[in-house]
Amino acid sequence: MLAVEELSHAQRERLAFIDFSLQYFGHISRSDLIQRFKTGLAASTRDFSAYKTIAPNNLVLVHQTKNYHRTDDFKPIFKHDPEVILTSLSRGFGNGISHGIQPSEQCFDATHLIHPNADIISALMRAIHNKRPIRCGYVSVSSGESVRELVPHAVVNNGHRWHVRAYDRKHQSFRDFVCSRFTFIEVVDRDIANSEGRQADEQWNQMVELTLIPHPSIKQSKAVEMDYDMTDGKLVMSVRAPLAAYILRQWQVDCSEGYRFTDQGCQLALSNLDVLDGIENNTIAPGYKGH
Repeated sequence: MLAVEELSHAQRERLAFIDFSLQYFGHISRSDLIQRFKTGLAASTRDFSAYKTIAPNNLVLVHQTKNYHRTDDFKPIFKHDPEVILTSLSRGFGNGISHGIQPSEQCFDATHLIHPNADIISALMRAIHNKRPIRCGYVSVSSGESVRELVPHAVVNNGHRWHVRAYDRKHQSFRDFVCSRFTFIEVVDRDIANSEGRQADEQWNQMVELTLIPHPSIKQSKAVEMDYDMTDGKLVMSVRAPLAAYILRQWQVDCSEGYRFTDQGCQLALSNLDVLDGIENNTIAPGYKGH
């Protein structure tokens, strides 16, 4: 039986791309492989044949669409590291092989996010990619574990953890759900309503401008201006409305009236506080009390 180790590095990359596409998107075609690696039809046919030899139960060809689809018995033949995959998906995935991050002895990253299980990520991505609802177990801080029906449309790093933006059928509204709190996810093979898709998420589709300035309590404001590459003493950021408060919290931006958060690590202040009035999760913005 053919083993992955027996393949050339180039073919391993192509098979890893097949493996990744099946796991995270649920399907792949010969044209996807040809377009990604600039190979010919004969070469792509050999790659799919090699993949089927290694993992015959992972995929099935649907002749109507000419796509290979992921089966319920799918088991990845490559290890896709969650940290690398989430970063790659957010930046545009290059190829199917994901390697664990090798720490540097000279350069250090002090932050570290807790990453959800790869099966959870892949199920969310397949649902998003194919516009399908999910049935899932979710553990809430306020209400504990329950079974929910959600329609996810985006996975987001909010600076503290990964969450998914989804339509909650029970509450009939779009909400944020922490990815690491899912106990299981089943992708449901049904169409979603127009009111449940990304185009109906008004907050998500609303762009807002945040105008950040050095905190008034800082005497040497030029240092902060240099840290954040400010122009004329301010930094203007255009972000999606549901993400604005997360950014303000991550950067410890003082959003209080009169900028009262002194000596608490706040080097920045939000000069256009009124922008927060139209943001659904504005209570997590540091110091914001509403108008």
